[in-house]
Amino acid sequence: MENTELKSKKRKRKHASSEGVPTALADRPNDALPSATMLPQSKTQETGSSGDDDKERTTFEQSNSPKITNRPANEKGEDVVQVQTQTEDLAAVATHGVEEALDQGLLSASSVSFPPADSGPRKFTDLNLSTKTMQAIEGMKFDTMTEIQQRGIPPLMAGRDVLGAAKTGSGKTLAFLIPAVEMLSALRFKPRNGTGVIVVSPTRELALQIFGVARELMASHSQTYGIVIGGANRRAEAEKLAKGVNLIIATPGRLLDHLQNTSGFVYKNIKALVIDEADRILEVGFEDEMRQIVKILPKDERQTMLFSATQTTKVEDLARISLRPGPLYINVDQTEHSTVDGLKQGYVVCDSDKRFLLLFSFLKRMMKKKIIVFFSSCNCVKYHSELLNYIDLPVLDLHGKQKQQKRTNTFFEFCNAKQGTLICTDVAARGLDIPAVDWIVQFDPPDDPRDYIHRVGRTARGSNGKGQSLMFLQPSEIGFLKHLKEARVPLEEFEFPSNKISNIQNQLERLIGQNYYLNRSAKDGYRSYLQAYASHSLRSIFDVHKLDLVKVAKSFGFQIPPRVDISLGASMSRDKKKEGRRAYGSQPKQNQNFKRKRVGGD
Repeated sequence: MENTELKSKKRKRKHASSEGVPTALADRPNDALPSATMLPQSKTQETGSSGDDDKERTTFEQSNSPKITNRPANEKGEDVVQVQTQTEDLAAVATHGVEEALDQGLLSASSVSFPPADSGPRKFTDLNLSTKTMQAIEGMKFDTMTEIQQRGIPPLMAGRDVLGAAKTGSGKTLAFLIPAVEMLSALRFKPRNGTGVIVVSPTRELALQIFGVARELMASHSQTYGIVIGGANRRAEAEKLAKGVNLIIATPGRLLDHLQNTSGFVYKNIKALVIDEADRILEVGFEDEMRQIVKILPKDERQTMLFSATQTTKVEDLARISLRPGPLYINVDQTEHSTVDGLKQGYVVCDSDKRFLLLFSFLKRMMKKKIIVFFSSCNCVKYHSELLNYIDLPVLDLHGKQKQQKRTNTFFEFCNAKQGTLICTDVAARGLDIPAVDWIVQFDPPDDPRDYIHRVGRTARGSNGKGQSLMFLQPSEIGFLKHLKEARVPLEEFEFPSNKISNIQNQLERLIGQNYYLNRSAKDGYRSYLQAYASHSLRSIFDVHKLDLVKVAKSFGFQIPPRVDISLGASMSRDKKKEGRRAYGSQPKQNQNFKRKRVGGD
């Protein structure tokens, strides 16, 4: 391994196999917009506008503008049969997988179609895109399409509904934004026509990232674009929506709020709905919001694009209510491993009292690298950020309890950095495209293999991306490797020579004992760590009763475990997530005798 003392063990275990911050909405003038680009079937050409704005003051319900999709209306009886067939087919997909469902006759090929893996153009220049879009793509230094782009963009531009399954880092943001922008341009959307495309994202950070890509892609287009997310100024968003925003990137809660309460929000002309990271949206508890959003938005001429890294029963339910009958299913996840090829993955077995010492030593040796470190709770991130910065090992921190402006500033600061360390919770684990990350360190193991895959997806992104991943495991947690192997995650064991670990335990304990603020922060982190551990979905492996609390306390700088109340469900950011997701595997409950347990001495 590069520039590190970590060495791969030869023996194998059986179980191992944008400059600045964008504003809330991008301002575009409501009048004197440049001419829109039309998209004929045969050849792309530029057409000028008439210049007489009054002649065009019609809604898109009355407009004679060309439409991307032209579907014949089905008879009422046929609709019922198709919806019934689609429901059964998607249920078969969720239960057996697409290919197996087809093989067993559970899925009818007529209702869900599959493009060939090598079908379609390979370069963006082959797509017959508008000049303005091609200029933007060339400015972004993209030439060859990824597989999801190659297989997804042509049918999306033809108006098909798509259910896409792709690994993180596969390039799906451009796969849905390019057809959306081309459609808005071809239909000559103007601010007075309201919103034509809505992109729904699970997190504020991912929404900001999609917004940044949309801003680059639409730089030469006349259509307006914007972002509505929780934590931003709602009144300012409502004012911009009333002026007309053609393409919106949004988080579910704030979008539903505007749909229900912003009177000037024109969404009756909606042409496309994009649901990105659908599994994550449902996991974090937005199932009800998504059902209401899909119900509110007009569906007669609406194209829907649903992307999900994992296929679950809840994703199938959302697909059934949002997609039209006969969606195109695109799966680019049919490989031997669930993680990308350019990612070298390993784990290190370490006792709990040595965990922080090992992390400190690793970060000291990797100060020239770009690293993301994952923790299990907000308080753990807060404590370790304060501690590491205090002892002159600078880090950035990102977690769900921060104000939105702080989260946004931190995200873009780390994106623009050439080197440095970001410590965070899983808020940064899905979909975010942070450039040139060298290492992913999972200081606290993830809740299940799905979370592992999304965490390591922050590095080795793109078709030729390279990166490395390191997961910390305690001896009692080795069983987690079996679950990763079953999820097709290739791991090898790394070892860190004990004589290379900085022994700063005495200094750490002295610092925590003398510094009131760090002491209080350490107690909060210690309590949150135990709470998160007790709520782990794989309780047979991550059993809080088997933890050596003296050793755990030492990793937080305490000689004696502090006296804390372990109250499951209290002040736990993970609880909201738990309510909205299906637990990984069937595990015994371990909180029956642990509801209010006093731990440690005085």
